[in-house]
Amino acid sequence: MLKGCRNLFWRFLPFTARVCARRSLITRSSASLLYHPPSTHSQSFLTSRQTSVLQHSTVRFSFTRSLCHSGHCSGLMELKEVLQVLEQLAPLSLAESWDNVGLLVEPSKPRPTKTILLTNDLTEAVMEEAENMNCDLLISYHPPLFRPVKRLVQKDWKQRLAIRAVEAGIAVFSPHTSWDSVKGGVNDWLVGGLGSGRVSVLNQAIADASHNHKLEFMVRSTEELNSILEEVKACDSGTTLHYSVNRSDSCGIHVSVTCSDSALTPSVQTLLKHTGTSQSLRILKLEKPPLLGHGQGRFSVLDNPVTIATAIQKIKSHLGLSHIRLALGVGKTPESSVWTVAVCAGSGASVLNGVKADLYLTGEMSHHEVLDAVAKGTSVILTDHSNSERGFLSVFRERLAVRLPETVTVVVSAHDRDPLEVV
Repeated sequence: MLKGCRNLFWRFLPFTARVCARRSLITRSSASLLYHPPSTHSQSFLTSRQTSVLQHSTVRFSFTRSLCHSGHCSGLMELKEVLQVLEQLAPLSLAESWDNVGLLVEPSKPRPTKTILLTNDLTEAVMEEAENMNCDLLISYHPPLFRPVKRLVQKDWKQRLAIRAVEAGIAVFSPHTSWDSVKGGVNDWLVGGLGSGRVSVLNQAIADASHNHKLEFMVRSTEELNSILEEVKACDSGTTLHYSVNRSDSCGIHVSVTCSDSALTPSVQTLLKHTGTSQSLRILKLEKPPLLGHGQGRFSVLDNPVTIATAIQKIKSHLGLSHIRLALGVGKTPESSVWTVAVCAGSGASVLNGVKADLYLTGEMSHHEVLDAVAKGTSVILTDHSNSERGFLSVFRERLAVRLPETVTVVVSAHDRDPLEVV
């Protein structure tokens, strides 16, 4: 355990060069979720149509209390520092391309962040709660601003909330699908309600690589190499030039250069102007590597299979619900065994569609999507949309609180709830 704490200190040395340690709390409940991005070393290239697995792109749990992020250890924390912590816990790059994540409302007058309120949805009741507690940062899992806004007026309830946030000086941040995707996030928490098992990702997250092409060619001398690299660098000025010299033999020097989509055409045109490189030029398409453990949806082969009836009770207990909805697969009874389960928090039909499993667990599916699953022998449990997500807020509160100074209070909303209820 002590060794784990020592490793954590060295892992965050660059980030904590301007911070000071506050205290240590060695408990599993204070585990901090940490994301480690893929390496961008210039020598680690992918060959044509090959996929490199990023073994080190994992989320690790380390046991520590927290760090004081003020240069003079005053305990005060700026909004930008909190956002850095949130990015470490769940990088926004893991969010779906259609999603609207990140800082959505930023106050014009910066102030120390002392109170953070977590909610699944930003509603009128939650905003009033935030105002009453003088909240500085409101983290809403679902983005309250999703579609483009052309005006801010009082007749639209979401625009009213944005106006109130601005007037109260409350910053609003939304993580949404980045929390779904990250290892140890919403979907891992949800599938864990059915017990331990061999868990895999349904829709694998892919690394966000800026360089998508590799150009291989030969030059006769180092002087020619330097000259050509300067020309190619000018074609891709927006990014860092990545190149490697593979070997030198009697035929010349073998060179590999990676470039972005936008720089591919001008780079090729530049190389074709040189006789030696034009004759030896090869263009390879690079595959973006998967980020192991990250992505949408989860599939679990349970270590200890349960009956459907037991699965129902486990899910109710895990989510704190008195009622859920069940559709039994064709030929199944409440006493049928569940060996495999596929889950997707929220509205999961698009992720679960076509997955072979004994049980689907999600927030909502349409009538016909449920019929399709049932016809294939898969039972379906629906909890209502936000009920499949909300319980994770308490888990995340612990992970965030242990990485902030004691002067910052992190609270889960008492007024956030699913709009639907059984009557």
